Amino acid sequence: MTERKHKSGFVNIIGNPNVGKSTLMNRLVGERISIITSKAQTTRHRILGIVNTDDMQIVYSDTPGVLRPNYKLQETMRESSESALGDADILLYVTDMVEKTDKNDDFLQQVRGIECPVLLLINKIDLTDQAGLTQAVEAWHTLLPAAEIIPISALSGFNVEPVKRRIEALLPDSPPYFEKDALTDRPARFFVTEIIREKILLYYQKEIPYATEVVVEEFIEGAEQIHIRALIIVERDTQKGIIIGHGGQALKKVGTTARRDMERFFEKKIFLELYVKVEPDWRNRDNLLRRFGYKLD
Repeated sequence: MTERKHKSGFVNIIGNPNVGKSTLMNRLVGERISIITSKAQTTRHRILGIVNTDDMQIVYSDTPGVLRPNYKLQETMRESSESALGDADILLYVTDMVEKTDKNDDFLQQVRGIECPVLLLINKIDLTDQAGLTQAVEAWHTLLPAAEIIPISALSGFNVEPVKRRIEALLPDSPPYFEKDALTDRPARFFVTEIIREKILLYYQKEIPYATEVVVEEFIEGAEQIHIRALIIVERDTQKGIIIGHGGQALKKVGTTARRDMERFFEKKIFLELYVKVEPDWRNRDNLLRRFGYKLD
C-alpha cells in the first residue's frame, strides 16, 4: 500500500480594511485567533493560525488591511500585507459587496503579478441579490482573470467549507513547518494585548483606538490563575483621561470584559491590572514600534 504524502503550505489572507479577513481566518482555523470589530484597521500584526490533520498542515495568515500609510505604524502594517504576497503557497484575496473594485489598485497590481494560486473570495454576499453578485463576479474576473472566484459569507459560514476543500486540493506536498500540536506562532502575551485592544476598539470612538497600544509588563502563570499587569499606551494626556473615564469607570469596563474573555481563552482565573501611560507620537517612534513588536526596515 502506497503511503500517503504529507501536504503543507502557507495560505495568506489579504485584502482591504474591514472586508472580513479576520472573521474568515477564525472560521477557517476553527478557533478565535484574530480579534474582530466593525472598525477598520483592527488587525495590526500578521497572525498565523495553524490547522493540523495526520497528513496535512495548513498555515493560515491573517494580515492588516491594505491602506496608504499616514504614519510609521501604518507603514509596518502595509509591509506586513505586502510580505504576504511573497511567501504564499495559496493566496486568499478577500473583497466584499461594499467596496469598490478599484480601491488600492496599486496593491491589486502586485497581486496580478504573483504566481501562486489565488482564490478571490467575495464576502458579505447577503448584502446583495443575484444580479448584483453576478455583476461583481464579472468585474473581479476582469481585474484578476487568473483567480478562482468564490462568493462567501464569513459571518454565517456560507461556502466556507468549499473554500477549505479547494485549499486542501491546492496544497503542495511538504513536511509540516510547525509542531503538529501548534495552533499559532504567537505567545500568550500577544493574545492578552489583542483582547484588551479589541475592547478599546469596541468602547471608544474617533481617534482613541488608533492612538492606543497595549503592552504586557507582567504575565505570571500558576496552576489555576494567571496574574497579568498591562499598560495601555496613548499619545496625549487628553486621551489618557478618556481611556480612564470619570471615576475610572471606562477603564474598569475594559478590564472587566477583557478579563472575562481571557478566562475563556486561557481556561484559568485571571487577575488583571490595567494602567495607562502617555508616550507622545509613539506611532512614529522607531524605538517604541520595535518594542511593541512591529518590524521596521
